[in-house]
Amino acid sequence: MSTTHTSSPPPRDPVGRVPSAAAPSAAGPSAAEPSGAPVAADTAPRPAAAPGSASAPRSGLDPERPFGAHLRLAWWKPLLIVPGLLVAMVALQTVLTLIVVLVEVAAFGRDPMDASISPLMMAVMNLSLAAMGPLALLVTALVARVPWRSLIASPRRESLRRGLVYAGAFSALVGAALALTALIDPSAAGIGQFAITSTTIGLVLVALLTTPLQAAGEELLFRGAMMPLLASWVRAVRPALVLGMIASSIVFGLVHMSVDPWLLSYYAVFGLCMAAIAVISRGLEAPIAFHVMNNLIMMVVGALFAGGGGIVIDRSVGMGGPVMLVFIVVDLVAVGLVWLYERSQRP
Repeated sequence: MSTTHTSSPPPRDPVGRVPSAAAPSAAGPSAAEPSGAPVAADTAPRPAAAPGSASAPRSGLDPERPFGAHLRLAWWKPLLIVPGLLVAMVALQTVLTLIVVLVEVAAFGRDPMDASISPLMMAVMNLSLAAMGPLALLVTALVARVPWRSLIASPRRESLRRGLVYAGAFSALVGAALALTALIDPSAAGIGQFAITSTTIGLVLVALLTTPLQAAGEELLFRGAMMPLLASWVRAVRPALVLGMIASSIVFGLVHMSVDPWLLSYYAVFGLCMAAIAVISRGLEAPIAFHVMNNLIMMVVGALFAGGGGIVIDRSVGMGGPVMLVFIVVDLVAVGLVWLYERSQRP
């Protein structure tokens, strides 16, 4: 991340990875339950403690409000937490990326002007972003005095099964979009020369091991913490949701540091669709699943078709284009799929 930061922009650029200032910029829906079936455990709301009882938490959690607008905080707290998290994100990735650049220049003779992402650099960028998710949850939970689980799902409980169902559906959706883009504009899909070298193998392994963590960290930060923090400024539910969803999506788009209007628009729309998915599903399993599958598929394809070298990510003017509409449509389709699936699961 560059201001930095790096849940398919130009397809070769996984959503959520922000170029560092010091770095080269480089489950399908299941059938509805039969009538009269018991409510699944993951959809059952947590029992509320009686007011004033010893077990009642002194929290800023409002279970009567929808996920994404369910926090109660003093107006000044988001003003401290949101910028603080962004600064921490930028600082962490910038420092770690600088270290990697210095190590690779000194130990491997890397050209300082090389704008590609090596396996080591990808690992550092991904893990630095992955660390921001738990940090954002911890800080928000402590300051807002809420259980950290409520920032993942509310009022229902979090569900691994739900995430796996969505991951299966979204992998097919993203794969189809990438295939269509490759037919329309191979360069926009990150399709260059196919080659397998030690660098390629390293990139694929690092992507498989760390990209899911990176994408999950992004969702925990922007949709789990930042969206409800910003929404807490407004008490009316609908305006609060609109504020939280739009404001967090704009920040998400801006931290990618792209000046290309197509790419900037895509990042903002991606963030807005992930926010909508989180609100509709009352949790982060669906947006995490989409972000993970999107970034993972793009990174693996980018590594395999990078000519045997590192992956190059370019967000300069002219790198986007009308082909980005394919991915915007995919994001909107994902919102529709989540709405249909969640509707089928309601008793």
